[in-house]
Amino acid sequence: MKSLLTPQSRALPTLFAFIALATLAASLFSFRRPAVQYEFTQVTTIESVVAGGLGRSRMIATTTGDETTMQETELKNFFSFTGINFQNVRDNDRAITQKISRMSEEGWELVDVTSGVSNPQGATGIFITRYLYRRAK
Repeated sequence: MKSLLTPQSRALPTLFAFIALATLAASLFSFRRPAVQYEFTQVTTIESVVAGGLGRSRMIATTTGDETTMQETELKNFFSFTGINFQNVRDNDRAITQKISRMSEEGWELVDVTSGVSNPQGATGIFITRYLYRRAK
């Protein structure tokens, strides 16, 4: 039995499928959102490890934009005259997590955390942690 379909009529469904696929692809790309612009801020904690409570510990929040601002919060030193002071560690942890929570509530997204230790004299030193945040402008 001889087929009634010609080579041209067999290619027609393929052509329609191609046109439909091309139309779908074009419509998907036409709805692309523009790139999101972000503003950034950084919070740095510097926790002192100096015997006798003689060190200085701070949390510094820096924002940029039209005007650069810096907010400094005092943290407690890890050591007192009797050694490591766990209440101070707890108080610092509480202050840092409260700051992280406030930043989140204000729409800031934590995107990077970097930590480091400096111990130049053996018995003293600092722990430094930087928290980088962003939010859409």
